[in-house]
Amino acid sequence: MRKTIVAGNWKMNASKDSVDNLIKDLLTGMDGITSEVLVCAPFPYLAQVELLIQGSKVMLGAQNLNTNASGAYTGEVSADMIKDFGARHVIVGHSERRSLYGETSAMVAEKTKAALNAGLTPLLCIGESIEQRDSGNTEAVIEKQLSAVIELVGIEAFNQIIIAYEPVWAIGTGVTATPEQAQEAHLFIRSLLAKNDESVAQKTPILYGGSMNASNASELISCADIDGGLIGGAALKAEDFLQICKVG
Repeated sequence: MRKTIVAGNWKMNASKDSVDNLIKDLLTGMDGITSEVLVCAPFPYLAQVELLIQGSKVMLGAQNLNTNASGAYTGEVSADMIKDFGARHVIVGHSERRSLYGETSAMVAEKTKAALNAGLTPLLCIGESIEQRDSGNTEAVIEKQLSAVIELVGIEAFNQIIIAYEPVWAIGTGVTATPEQAQEAHLFIRSLLAKNDESVAQKTPILYGGSMNASNASELISCADIDGGLIGGAALKAEDFLQICKVG
C-alpha cells in the first residue's frame, strides 16, 4: 500500500524569522501524523531548516537543481550541494520552471537523472495548461512529459521517483480540479507507467498539486490514485499544512 506524502513547496517565500516560526509551529503539531511530511525550502534556507527539523519526522527538499555536478555555472546549485544540507528530495519540472524559465521535457528528464544519480528523490511535476485542457490535449501533454523521463532513466527508476500531477490552471488560482478530474488524470498517469511495468506503476506515489488546501484535501486524497499533495500557498501556514498532513 502506498503511503500518503504531503510536500510543501514554499516557492520564493521565506525569511529567517518566518522559517523559524513556521517550522516550530509545524513540529508542535506533528504528533499522530502518519503521512510522510516534506518541506521544499528556497536554497538560502536549507541549512536553517536542516537544523530546525533535526530529530523530527519532517524531511527536507529543494526546489530545483542544475544537471552539472560542479563548474562554471554562476548562480546554480548542484545535487551534491543540496545533499550537503541534509535535503533528500528535490522538485524537478515544476510548471513555473517550465513556463517562466523555458525548461523543456528533455531538460526536466536530465534534471531527474542528475537527482537520481546523486541519490536524491525527484518530485517530478507534470501537467497541462488551461489551453491544453480546453483543446482536449491533456493526456497527450502528460504522456509527452512523462515519456521523456521514462525514455532517459528507464521505468525501474520510478521506484525512486515521486510524481506530482499539477494542472497548471489550478496552481495559485484558487481553482482546484474536481476530485473526478484529478483522479482521472492520476489514473491515466498510472496507466502510462503500467504499460512499462505494472508493479512499478502500483508502487509509484502520485501527488496532486493544484491549490490543495485544508478544506479540499480529504476529498482529493481519498481518491484511489491520489497519494497526497504538493502544497503551495497552504504550506506557508502551519495550521493549514498540518490539517492536510492529518488527512493521511
